[in-house]
Amino acid sequence: MGDVHKTIEAVWKIESTRLIAAIARVTRDIGLAEELAQDALVAALERWPEEGIPENPAAWLMTAAKRRAIDGLRRGQMLVQKHEEIARDLNVQQQRLGDAMDQALDQVLDDDVLRLIFTACHPVLPVEGRIALTLRLIGGLTTAEIARAFLVSEKTIGQRIFRAKKTLSEAHVPFETPRGDELHRRVKSVLSVVYLVFNEGHTATSGEEWMRATLCDEALRLGRMLAELLPAESEVHALLALMELNAARTAARRGSNGEAVLLPDQDRSLWDEAQIQRGMSALEHAQRLGGGAGYYALQAAIVACHMRARTASETDWEQIVLLYDALMQTAPSPIVALNRVVAVSMAQGPAAGLAALDALDSLDPLATPATGSALAGYHLLHTVRGDLLMKIGNFPEARKEIQRAIAMTKNLREQELLTEKLKQIEASS
Repeated sequence: MGDVHKTIEAVWKIESTRLIAAIARVTRDIGLAEELAQDALVAALERWPEEGIPENPAAWLMTAAKRRAIDGLRRGQMLVQKHEEIARDLNVQQQRLGDAMDQALDQVLDDDVLRLIFTACHPVLPVEGRIALTLRLIGGLTTAEIARAFLVSEKTIGQRIFRAKKTLSEAHVPFETPRGDELHRRVKSVLSVVYLVFNEGHTATSGEEWMRATLCDEALRLGRMLAELLPAESEVHALLALMELNAARTAARRGSNGEAVLLPDQDRSLWDEAQIQRGMSALEHAQRLGGGAGYYALQAAIVACHMRARTASETDWEQIVLLYDALMQTAPSPIVALNRVVAVSMAQGPAAGLAALDALDSLDPLATPATGSALAGYHLLHTVRGDLLMKIGNFPEARKEIQRAIAMTKNLREQELLTEKLKQIEASS
């Protein structure tokens, strides 16, 4: 029984996205499509343990969803107006609906999945809604899994998903892949969702773990899927390169007890060479498509500089500064500006880094006379300043900055790192 349930879970993980996408093409309603797919899963959980795993699990699930849809139509529970153009006669509606769903999995599934991704990441939704809905529909994660990954309650995630589906329905968002200029604009929304998911997995903002592998894996899976579905979009390949290269360091980023290990201290022999090559190839492909100066391509190029260095001391920091300069021209932000400060300090020394940090407000496009730098409440600003102050020997001020950073961070592993830094300062002063 346990093996059958594990098999069902595996099948669902593989097939759920395509199943929901195929049903949504027929029903034109993502919420209804997910409901029908879930009903099919329940039917599988009830019947497969007794009847055995069918030869074609995807087709079985689709058939189960079709029967549920026809039953709902017969009882008037489905939105009949969605099928009025098919026929007014109920029997004809049932036949047409059944035929459409029979054919759905036999048609070009990539198009369906792409439509589902663009719908789940539609700009009409708030960012948190896009992320939750994408992980649920395309990632195949349960509400509980998403809640655990983001350290919020199941109720909160459930509400986000419910509101997202309701918003899509009320806004009459079409289940389609945009074209032309609209495609390029919407790709940006899709990529931002995938990148946010990856970043939260790569360095968790809160909790007891430095990383959340589930989120990294899902973001990579989405990135690889998008690269296949949108082969001509340079930034898709650039984001995939960025994620592959960052993920290649996973084994070296945690110590034996789960503690965080920063880049300069990592054992580079633990880096995944095969994944590095995949990332480098994706970056080269993005550059060949003419996207070398794009937001994700520049970030991937920065990470590639780190990956090419056999030791931390061999890192080409001057090149990294130039790449950050280009990134500030392409997509200026307080975070990019702060990362550039770190690169300047490594290339030109801690005093130069502090000078760049002092000038950060003028580089910060979000700074205002009333609020100052948008980084004021960001713990890494104080971490960077404290580290640079320590390096020039100003230990009293360094101690204050690191203490501020410890008070701000919500991640236990980062707190541990900063506490060690504080001990180093105490020992040196």
